[in-house]
Amino acid sequence: MQLDERFITEAVPGVSFLANTFPAQLRFSLDTRTLQPGDIFVAVPGTQADGHDFAVQALKNGAAGVIAQADRKDIFSVFSIKDRAKKLIMLVPDTQEALCQLAAAWRAQFSYPVIAITGSVGKTSTKQLLATMLDAQGINYLVSQGNQNTRLGASLNILRMREEHQVAIFEVGISRRGEMAALAQLVRPTTALITGVGHAHMEGLGSLADIALEKRDLFKCFTESNIGIINGDQPLLTRVSYPHPVIKFGTKTTNQIQARKIRLEGIQASFILKIYKEKYPVRLTNPHQGAVYNALAATAAACHLGVSSETIVNALQVPVAVAGRFEQRNIKAARGTIINDCYNANPESMKAALLAFQQVRTQAQKIAVLGDMLELGVNSPFWHRQLGRFLRKVPSLTHVILVGKMVVWTKKTAPLGLSIETAPTWQEAVEKLESHLQKESVVLVKGSHGMQLGNLVNHFSEK
Repeated sequence: MQLDERFITEAVPGVSFLANTFPAQLRFSLDTRTLQPGDIFVAVPGTQADGHDFAVQALKNGAAGVIAQADRKDIFSVFSIKDRAKKLIMLVPDTQEALCQLAAAWRAQFSYPVIAITGSVGKTSTKQLLATMLDAQGINYLVSQGNQNTRLGASLNILRMREEHQVAIFEVGISRRGEMAALAQLVRPTTALITGVGHAHMEGLGSLADIALEKRDLFKCFTESNIGIINGDQPLLTRVSYPHPVIKFGTKTTNQIQARKIRLEGIQASFILKIYKEKYPVRLTNPHQGAVYNALAATAAACHLGVSSETIVNALQVPVAVAGRFEQRNIKAARGTIINDCYNANPESMKAALLAFQQVRTQAQKIAVLGDMLELGVNSPFWHRQLGRFLRKVPSLTHVILVGKMVVWTKKTAPLGLSIETAPTWQEAVEKLESHLQKESVVLVKGSHGMQLGNLVNHFSEK
């Protein structure tokens, strides 16, 4: 089983080769900034930049080859025929479609379990927890990298699948209607997991019911032999007739995987984990309720894959840090702790982060830097007003810095007497936060990815 010229020719209609020197292993990249020597650079036209503008530089930087669109083949004229011959240069009608076609054909070669994970919150954390459990069980697995959860990202990771793997885990995400069905067709999961449904990407997906409908499309290619894993506490997922078996997780007694007697305190969460009829005490090094649900979701998937209950419980209690998800870092010059929870934000995840922040016990001052929650559509003012009201649930806060345009609605409904400042950008928020770090502080940073609050976190935190 090899990604060679014959395989590619059969998989990608209209492909031709300007040069056909194949490296021993084909690895693919869409970004010259992270491209490694020996990678094949896929030149995809985008809204911000066209990958073809970087193709020549990619080859000069050590790329083993390029996939480019046939109508842009002139970009390779800067190389002599002799130099081109040392590379793999594939010309296709459409680079994005070619990558997906190649990935779909490659996916069809494998029969081992493929787990796809989606949801409005907790996808990456659940994926990493499941990987930790498989690792502890000694199962050889492939896990998708970072947040590569779009159709292109899934294609890159499918092309990393190899015969020696026993399981593949993919994170999949959507922001527009119809995207999940296309992802399901591409990834062809044997088991699929929905962590939960929340108010995220409403601009492109519609109402909460519409979002749930789109998420359930991950089961689109399922037969009665496939397994779906769902958040059993959410009626939008449970009040549905599925043509395939379903495993449910959550806090309700109707779930096969349950968390009972949950306690969130200090820097940890404790609960009784019920795996079918067995019960185990569990302690997580994270006071976030979302961490409990992530643990349940990963447990359900691991249990289905044959990981022992003892291994699951032990793996859950090993700290797993996921960048941008309630990730604790030290502030420079020993001025306290900054909690990086700014990978993304929606109303549910914002509330959960604030409740977890309230549980953090400290003598230091508590500051929250909260950015706009993006892609909430016409209901955005409502949800930002609700955020202001919710700040009453965090009485330990001493100061809040609101970043963006929509958070002006948050300020209008925030508790009277709470110290609040506003900043239109993360750069101005840096200046405001700097003035408050004269004494030891614990700072929560939370907002949508587009607000770029990760830059603020990097500015203040130790490397």
